[in-house]
Amino acid sequence: MILVTGGAGFIGSNFVLDWCKHSKEPLINLDKLTYAGNVNNLQSLQGNLQHTFVQGDIADQGVMADLLTKYQPRAVVHFAAESHVDRSIHGPEDFIQTNIVGTFRLLEATRAYFKTLDAKAQTAFRYLHVSTDEVYGSLKPADPAFTEKNIYEPNSPYSASKAASDHLVRAYHHTYGLPVLTTNCSNNYGPYHFPEKLIPLMIVNALAGKPLPVYGDGMQIRDWLYVTDHCSAIRRVLEAGTPGETYNVGGWNEKPNIEIVKTICALLDELRPKTDGTSYTGQISYVTDRPGHDRRYAIDATKIYQQLGWKPAETFDSGIRKTVQWYLDHADWVAQVQSGAYREWVDANYAKRAA
Repeated sequence: MILVTGGAGFIGSNFVLDWCKHSKEPLINLDKLTYAGNVNNLQSLQGNLQHTFVQGDIADQGVMADLLTKYQPRAVVHFAAESHVDRSIHGPEDFIQTNIVGTFRLLEATRAYFKTLDAKAQTAFRYLHVSTDEVYGSLKPADPAFTEKNIYEPNSPYSASKAASDHLVRAYHHTYGLPVLTTNCSNNYGPYHFPEKLIPLMIVNALAGKPLPVYGDGMQIRDWLYVTDHCSAIRRVLEAGTPGETYNVGGWNEKPNIEIVKTICALLDELRPKTDGTSYTGQISYVTDRPGHDRRYAIDATKIYQQLGWKPAETFDSGIRKTVQWYLDHADWVAQVQSGAYREWVDANYAKRAA
């Protein structure tokens, strides 16, 4: 079996669902259930003996040691992380504790467990660390896309904390021989995405008749990766990746934020037209940019294609249509995650931004 951390979050829960769809191998799903962790994401697995959920913290080394000893997994897939840049600007300490200290303690527990395995089990074991393209910093318009050889230049507390965790994972391979794999992905989107990030926030606000806040001029460029494509990449890296190697995972979809917002508006105009006949684009509101906002990210995913044969199945057009339709079909899920704490966060981050 495998052990997944952060498996009730956005990417983690999609991975767990994808794993159970494509494999019969059991998995242990550990999640602390912070604001972004949601067991309702996993409702379809109720009664499925392949999936075991455990509420716990990766920073609790004793809990991790007990889980590893009890279940004897052949792999650890590490998603658990604080991941929102805006939240890291407002409160960086949680990012240091989860992304750096938590990863360190998970590595320590895994290292101790790895030492107990026989030679055959050690050869088969893998520790897969899921990271982000943001560790590479910001690109200029004409710069080539990030490859695995780019130097690290993180510009936010979030990306700095992920960069630190990447370095720890690398060090545990070179110092202790832990068979690690690292993936650095571009911006994910799709079902179960907590509505603080760009795409789900725009969908949810548009349907609620609220402003669609676009930072600065809206020309910040990101590479967009449909979440199930990311899941298939992780499965492939876990299956055939070379220990010690890093694999960049991207969707080959560079688009500016304002184009994303207008695409969402056009889809909603088609799929859920407003009763007054106006377009959702009328709700777009340009607001003060966030501090240190990186201008462009782009992933060169040539290595994972050439070495492992992986490429995304979804185009942006197909993926964004599926995403918008999912939110239209799951208004109950959206309502459930929009707690008082969520509303307080949105107010704190957006209400004081000058238009």
